[in-house]
Amino acid sequence: MSDDYDFSGKVVLVTGSSRGIGAGMITAFGQRGARCAVTYVTDREGRNKADAERVAATLPQARVVQCDVADPAQVTAMMKNVQEQFGGSDILVNNAGILQDRSIKKMAFEEWERVLRVNLTGTFNCIQQAIPILRTGGRIINVSSVSGQLGFFGQANYASSKAGIMALTKVAARELAKNQITVNAIAPGFINTEMSRGMPEEVTKQFISQIPVGHFGEVDDIVYAVMFLCSEAGRYITGQILHVNGGFYM
Repeated sequence: MSDDYDFSGKVVLVTGSSRGIGAGMITAFGQRGARCAVTYVTDREGRNKADAERVAATLPQARVVQCDVADPAQVTAMMKNVQEQFGGSDILVNNAGILQDRSIKKMAFEEWERVLRVNLTGTFNCIQQAIPILRTGGRIINVSSVSGQLGFFGQANYASSKAGIMALTKVAARELAKNQITVNAIAPGFINTEMSRGMPEEVTKQFISQIPVGHFGEVDDIVYAVMFLCSEAGRYITGQILHVNGGFYM
């Protein structure tokens, strides 16, 4: 069973892997033998690039790649880069995403459209452009959210994008099955990350009171679920949404 989680020789690309859950995933794969593409999107301060380089420096076979997943041309260039540097790919994790919360009444069209463009269209772009370089037996994991099921107040754009990812996952699973490529989604609940730690204390307490296990999850809880679906142990699972939320949504 332990050999199921040996990713030696596999090439793994995780979008948005400069920090948070993405960094946790790419680090875990790299520590288990995978050759890794650590990706980031350019920001004014240069923090994302610095963080990506820091993550890559801890892994023996990692490369840093810049990509805005909302831009099809950049996604095409990223996949070409992976093909040239690694000779193809075995695992794609679509993790990149953004939040811009506001009520429907107050939400500007650009706020609606940008979140959909990054979260949902970005996932589509990466799946589409990865198909030519994904090897037989490959894995695609899309990161959705419990918000896609519950539709939290003020998250019309985010919840819609994450619900769309669930549907996209099922379509991609059907279309890529002939290539022996599985496609699944992970739907995290509340996880201890930089984003969740920025919530007001009272809001945090309110959400914790609704979680049956009584606490937020950790990054490793998502990492373990992703690694299972990408391992030999998960080879016959496709088109599924795995909820990792401590019972918050059942």
